[in-house]
Amino acid sequence: MAIKRNKRFHVEVATSALSDIMFFLLLFFLIISTLANPNVIKMTLPKAEEPGKSNKQMISLSVNFDTDTEEKHYFIDKEEVSLDKLESKLLIKLGGRKDQSIVVRVPFNLQVQDLIDVLQIAVKNNLKFVIATTPK
Repeated sequence: MAIKRNKRFHVEVATSALSDIMFFLLLFFLIISTLANPNVIKMTLPKAEEPGKSNKQMISLSVNFDTDTEEKHYFIDKEEVSLDKLESKLLIKLGGRKDQSIVVRVPFNLQVQDLIDVLQIAVKNNLKFVIATTPK
């Protein structure tokens, strides 16, 4: 005589705890990502589609890169300045007017670190720098 069991075992995976953990992880990463404050340089960027015209007299700061000798030449209104004297000459040119904007013109093949070195002057002295662009 064969006796059959009426109770069969069903394999079951409890996923309710897993969804709670995923929800808490999602909240944790959202909160942490909003609190993270990366080191950034704030600057106003012009739109390249419509060239803007301003009535203000702007100081031009340009960087030229010689590809043969890999030297960088810095100019403040067409006057060549070395990098170590760039900050002092720029402050003299501004004459205490820190509300005046400085237009930065850099070639496309310049390294980002060279641009950041120039922009650190603005951050250090609380100046307004604008990067010039060429229309498309």
